[in-house]
Amino acid sequence: MSAGDAQVVVRRGGAQDVRFLRDMLHHAYYWKERAPDAGPGPVALYVKAWGRPGDTAVIAIDAGFPVGAAWYRLFGAERPGYGFVDERTPELAIAVVPSARGKGVGTALLEALLGRAREAGYPTISLSVDRNNAGAIELYERHGFARVGEDADSLTMLASIDSTQANEGTDTE
Repeated sequence: MSAGDAQVVVRRGGAQDVRFLRDMLHHAYYWKERAPDAGPGPVALYVKAWGRPGDTAVIAIDAGFPVGAAWYRLFGAERPGYGFVDERTPELAIAVVPSARGKGVGTALLEALLGRAREAGYPTISLSVDRNNAGAIELYERHGFARVGEDADSLTMLASIDSTQANEGTDTE
């Protein structure tokens, strides 16, 4: 697929990508990590012990280098993520490196991951987003996400997988 001037390929993520997923957490959730001395918060849960049932990721590659990632996992009520809705709804996380933003990489990642969730049979998917990140909110709303909760600095959004506009042909194995 073409994203801006770059040729970006979206591939399935795996255990070999855990370090990159951890790095991408800093881009995805830096706004939630305001008290570094408070100990590990829910952000660490997005990749800790990666590979458990339901963990799914896609990675965007440009010129041989990873430039973004999107992934989802299921959380329990006892240790929820920021966008937790229920134990049957996977929560999505997505991030694109700053130099690749605004080139369609986020859209390609989101569409590929929504396709994976659809294939896995999930009826819904959730996420948490900084309430001041208008660009991300608009992207999510374009893909069928609606606001279902909010707190002082973030929104929780939920999409029905059947109503998302995923493009099944954006990723390659």
